[in-house]
Order: sequence, then structure tokens, then C-alpha cells
Amino acid sequence: MLTRRTWLLGAAGALTAGQWSLSSRAHAQIIQQTTRVVVPFPAGGSTDALARILADKLKGVYAPTTLVENRVGAAGRLAVEYVKSAEADGSVMLFTPDFPITVYPHSFRSLSYDPVRDFTPVATIAKSALCLCVGPAVPDSVKTLSDFVAWCKANPTKATHATTAAGGTPHFAGLMLSQVSKVPMTPVHYKGGAPALQDLIGGHVTSSVNPVAEVLPFAKSGKIRPLAVTSAKRTNFLPDVPTMKESGYDVVIESWLGTLVPSKTPADIVTKLNAAIKDAFAAPDVKEKLATLGNEPDYKTPAEFAAMVKADIERWGPVVKASGFVAD
Repeated sequence: MLTRRTWLLGAAGALTAGQWSLSSRAHAQIIQQTTRVVVPFPAGGSTDALARILADKLKGVYAPTTLVENRVGAAGRLAVEYVKSAEADGSVMLFTPDFPITVYPHSFRSLSYDPVRDFTPVATIAKSALCLCVGPAVPDSVKTLSDFVAWCKANPTKATHATTAAGGTPHFAGLMLSQVSKVPMTPVHYKGGAPALQDLIGGHVTSSVNPVAEVLPFAKSGKIRPLAVTSAKRTNFLPDVPTMKESGYDVVIESWLGTLVPSKTPADIVTKLNAAIKDAFAAPDVKEKLATLGNEPDYKTPAEFAAMVKADIERWGPVVKASGFVAD
């Protein structure tokens, strides 16, 4: 028989169990303060979308609250500079595509950060090819990359390609295509993929180079026409779209997305954050979201990621030098 005393004891026990559960979960968190995932580009692009998935999965596991902070400006460098100077306690992390880390050391005359000395790589989570697309400013008769190159040659004042940042991989994809095709194409720089694609759809630029993840929804709706991807082989997300190489233009670029923290962040936090990211992106719902966003899973440990960063910096040096591009 349930007496008032029995009910009170049961309620007290349940409350105690609940409090224990909450406190044990809080204790299991790696850090105890609000964490910010800093993104170098505006909301609406693929980097921002993946950062929000990451922040959601780390909340309550890595930190009690995890927020995405878009720090836009200077072609993504403002966000990198901000994280470099942040507290090295695991509460601030940079979530970025590769080029502010691997290409900018060569494409800018001077940087206020050293990508190797000032940061500790934590984990990569995905990789993506780039895709060159055309919009309504280009006639429907242009159906292949070779068609577009020929059209640019015949219409030199209209031969433009939008990029997400001056000196980044999308910019160099356009520059490299221009070099191998021997057809000048004028780059038009934007603060992120979303505004670049908006202008492409609006007919303000003739082409745009973006991560496959960003072009998928617009390609499926028919608002833009993908002509070629920069990966070594065709991507499963756009299986009917040839690579630039098989189209006759030797341009091969694949971009990664990863998380880095200030260099003095304790090694145990780096290791635990890497494990939390690995678990987050191994979840079935996240794998599904990755596929929806046009990204292939690509997890790496801190050591593997650090080795890749150094190799990519070395690889991009000759490419940038050959292009002749130098930003102020």
C-alpha cells in the first residue's frame, strides 16, 4: 500500500538518482565552460552547416553549451587570427576548409598567423571536391566544360568565375583552368559560398567554383548547371558530371574540412576532443547529413591531420608560384 511516507521516499530517491545522472553527465564533459566553434565564412554555406552539426553533437558531451560563431572577413583570415589568440583551454576551436591553413601561406605576402606553429590540428571530418557551375548568364547550348571554355574565348568580357575567397582553393581552381585552357577568366571574390551562388543564380557572374556540397541543392533544382568537378575521379554526389581532367583540363583539387585549436591547448584535451568528434561523425544520422550535404566522411587523428597539413602546405607552394597570384 502506497503511504505518504513511501511516496516521499520514492520521490526523494528518484530526485537523487536524477541529480546523480545530471552531475555524472556534467562530470563526463571534457570542459565545463561554453565552447565556440568559429567558422571563417557566413551562415548558409556548407562549412557553416557542418559546423552546426558538430556543435550540436558536442553539446553536453564535450562541453555544456556549444555555439557556432561566424567571424567573416579578410577572406577567412579574421577567424583564423581570432582562434590563434584565444585561450588555449579547449573552449574555442576553428572549423575551416583547408585553404586558410594550406594555401594562404603562399598566396598572401604576409600573414599574422603561422598555420603550423600557431595551431594544433584536432580532426578532419570530411572532404569535398570543388565544382565549376554556370548560371543563366551562359546560354543553354553550353553543356560541357569545353563548351564553356570556347564560349569564354568568344566572350572575353563575360568570362568570370566567382570564388569564396581571394587566394583560396576555389580561386586557384579557376586560375588553373584559365592557365591550362589558355583562356583568361576574371575572378570575382565573395565572402562565402552562399553569396557567390546567389549572384551566379542571379546572372551577375557567369560561373562559380564551389564545394560540391554547396552546389547540390541548386544543381538538383536546375538553377545552375554543373560542368566539371576537380576531384581525381567522379563524385558519387554528381555521378553524371565529369572531372576536369577527363574533360581535357589537368586540374585536380580536393578540399578537407577540419577542426584546429590554439597551439598550446593541452594534449589530453586535443585527444579527447578528437575522440568526441570521431564519435559524433560516426553517428548514423550525421553520416546521412554528410551525404545530404555532399561531403564524404574523412576522419583523421591529430597526428595524421598534422602530417597532412604540412604536406598540403608544401604541395601548394609551386602551384601558387606558377599562378603568379599574390594578395596584399
